[in-house]
Amino acid sequence: MKKTFRVAAAALAIAAVALGCSAQADQTTDKLKATLQSRLSEATIKSVIKSPIPGIYEVNLGTQIVYSDANGDYLLLGDMVDAKTRKNLTEARLSDTNRIDFASLPFGNAVKVVKGNGACKIAVFSDPNCPYCKQLETSLKSLYNVTVYTFLYPVLSPDSTAKSKSIWCSTDRAKAWESWMQDHQAPTAAGTCDTAAIDKNLALGHAMNVDGTPTVFLADGRRLPGAVPADRLDREMSVAAH
Repeated sequence: MKKTFRVAAAALAIAAVALGCSAQADQTTDKLKATLQSRLSEATIKSVIKSPIPGIYEVNLGTQIVYSDANGDYLLLGDMVDAKTRKNLTEARLSDTNRIDFASLPFGNAVKVVKGNGACKIAVFSDPNCPYCKQLETSLKSLYNVTVYTFLYPVLSPDSTAKSKSIWCSTDRAKAWESWMQDHQAPTAAGTCDTAAIDKNLALGHAMNVDGTPTVFLADGRRLPGAVPADRLDREMSVAAH
């Protein structure tokens, strides 16, 4: 009985130490968050956690991840990469923290293009005048069995808005989109139509921290910023499907 009591007491002591360390860690990150928020008043800090590097903390600004020392005196800007695996840890964390509910996207406000059986699904926020968006469209040409929902997201210029409206009001939106992005054939609207979907896309993108085009969302809710190469996009879609 005495032995059992000693074991139980030791277990409680270990648990107390663990809780104390956890509380201390929370106090450290909470204090750091408050300090940085006062110093970066123009930004909204979503969270502060320990990074894989001792003494360095990950600071999530929503659209960007930066790194800080424990006192908030210095900031590191740029990507953290695992030297052994070459994995971009910053990009992976940002993708995970900004994960969305893919099924809840308003697909009726997107231009739908189906390739093959359309089994894999992705959503893309794209500006018709964005050169990187056109580069992504070239990558998409080589993919099969995918459904691409393109949310027209005209953020570059008034002409981007005009082209988006012409594409949206075309008789065949998918054809008009691909003809412009791949073959540089200017879209022609079939007439006036309700373009409220474009305004809704802009509001949606801002709410989801889409701060650049193109931005790809996979079926599992992860995002891939920029003109993702076809081979990587194919791999990521396979991961998302499982």
